[in-house]
Amino acid sequence: MAADPYTILGVSRGASEKDIKSAYRKLAKELHPDANKDNPKAADRFSQVTAAYDLLSDKAKRAQFDRGEIDADGNPTMGGFGGHGGGYGGGPGGQRGFGGGFGSNDGIDLEDLFGGIFGGGGPRGGMGGTGGMGGGRGRAPRGANVSYRLSVSLTDAAERKDQRITLADGKTIDLKLPAGVEEGTQMRLAGKGEPGPGGPGDATVTVHIQHHPFFHRDGDDLRIDLPITLDEALAGAKVKAPTASGAVMLSIPPGVSSGKVLRLKGKGFSRKDGSRGDQLITLEIVLPEHDSDLAKRLEGWRDTRDVRGKLGV
Repeated sequence: MAADPYTILGVSRGASEKDIKSAYRKLAKELHPDANKDNPKAADRFSQVTAAYDLLSDKAKRAQFDRGEIDADGNPTMGGFGGHGGGYGGGPGGQRGFGGGFGSNDGIDLEDLFGGIFGGGGPRGGMGGTGGMGGGRGRAPRGANVSYRLSVSLTDAAERKDQRITLADGKTIDLKLPAGVEEGTQMRLAGKGEPGPGGPGDATVTVHIQHHPFFHRDGDDLRIDLPITLDEALAGAKVKAPTASGAVMLSIPPGVSSGKVLRLKGKGFSRKDGSRGDQLITLEIVLPEHDSDLAKRLEGWRDTRDVRGKLGV
């Protein structure tokens, strides 16, 4: 006869459903066969824990056990059932035995209890064909899920350039960044986790976008401050301006002031709908050194325009 299920789970007879579930979760994680491949005793203990939880998590079965109508194995005791038809796991009208699957336990869902612990697989599938409590109907557990952190340059993120990543098994794959990628975006790689009896788990890649020395992101736009000379500002010019996809020639209108913002359409970040933001270029006029030839030529020069008239000075 099996040991007392309360003793197996380490809870009192008056334990709440929450306490029973919590105790089972802790023990199942500790004793699961995937985590104890070289310890057959852990597998036996795991079976006992699972069986105990099967009984105590079912309100009707727990009540029958507490009244002495069934034993810890779910079998009717002497005189326990009397006129009750079928008995536990028996004929018509009887309740299902332990082989009924984990999902039958008082509405507790397998994925809810074990999601993220064993890669989404059922805990009892690990018993395989050993005659364990799964009764051949539980799913074999998948391998563990794994997580990766992918560091991406700001310009690569804007251009959605393919990124190469090396997995735990040594294999290298190229990842296409999704539209609308941003800091913290997660990509799921199905079947790229740890191997397991029920198939491999999944991998999750979290994107980290690196700081850039002169570009910065503003929503879906990219911003940059572009220095120009005084000559270029006065007369206008064509100058090279960096973008995420490489340098372009930018037309500076004559007589431009420092702080003027020029816009390059479609040179920003991709949006989720596939379109792209813009690149905003703020012009900064760099004055010549005070002892340069240009500065000397400008000595005594006075701008006849009323540049401060709007300020009333």
